[in-house]
Amino acid sequence: MPVTADRDIRWGILGAGEIAWTVGREIALSEGNRVAAVGARSLSRARALSSRFEGCVSYGSYSELVVDPDIDVVYVASTHPFHREHALLAIDARKPVLIEKPVSLTAEATREIFRAARQANVFAMEAMWMRLNPLVRQAQQLVADGAIGEVKFLRADHGLGLAYDPSHRLYDLHNGGGALLDLGIYPITFAHLFLGAPTSVAVNGELAESGCDATVAMQWTAQSGSTAQLWCSASVLTSNQAAIYGSTGWIRTEGDFYRPSGLLVHSGEKVRRIPDPIVGQGAGYGPEILEVARCLRAGLLESPSVPHDDTVAIMELLDSARAELGVAYPDEQEAANIY
Repeated sequence: MPVTADRDIRWGILGAGEIAWTVGREIALSEGNRVAAVGARSLSRARALSSRFEGCVSYGSYSELVVDPDIDVVYVASTHPFHREHALLAIDARKPVLIEKPVSLTAEATREIFRAARQANVFAMEAMWMRLNPLVRQAQQLVADGAIGEVKFLRADHGLGLAYDPSHRLYDLHNGGGALLDLGIYPITFAHLFLGAPTSVAVNGELAESGCDATVAMQWTAQSGSTAQLWCSASVLTSNQAAIYGSTGWIRTEGDFYRPSGLLVHSGEKVRRIPDPIVGQGAGYGPEILEVARCLRAGLLESPSVPHDDTVAIMELLDSARAELGVAYPDEQEAANIY
């Protein structure tokens, strides 16, 4: 049932790591939303996070959290390999879910989650906050309006410059590590927003000693003939910028392209800057939270701005790139041995 407009959306946070605190703080800052409960593998961790939010209760297990009748939606903030299990746990309890990106390790698991949500008649959405960013959406509108003519080329890069450490999550294959799922999902999603699904993809990359993808380069060709160069790296620090080039102009992001601080738009002979409309309003997760709240109040099962089909299509591209590089997570390797 839709959540009525006369009360706050009550969020339960599944997980108590850094991203749980970051997004939880944004939930508390978003009008009409509040953090009502936190669940973690240990009660002490849950209490440590829940103590930061007024009136928030804590649970020492995920199963206790998802059955709390005073929770309207569960934010799944555990690490990648557990997203499927934890999302299905919440869905089985008939709770809507916002699932941290990537929704799961594979496209097939992502499809399973969305099928389960539809069968349970509950809302589900990937927490791809970039898709809801107002500047990214404005860039989409500018392109749709023909501000830079026909899109011909797009580039985007995302690199962190982390020294190799096999215990770090980004280099730990058993914890869903690798540049693609953590970092590459952003350039790939950005390109998909402006070019649609590619008709051909070329992939090159470098693997870390642990077997994770450390650096990945992708060259796309779209149905229109437009091309894209996408690059991600755990080990190399990049500018984290993106640009869209059209037949009559270009658009370039300022700051990190997934959370831009402005847009530069070159149209004809003029260059103008579009400032960030949400500057000073938190870390940038607010639009994502408000979209979940809007969908819950409207009784929707998915967001038109973050459709299930797009999430699955991007996971298929990630699956394909990993397969070409020879990167397989332990569960996939075990399945291959069984079948």
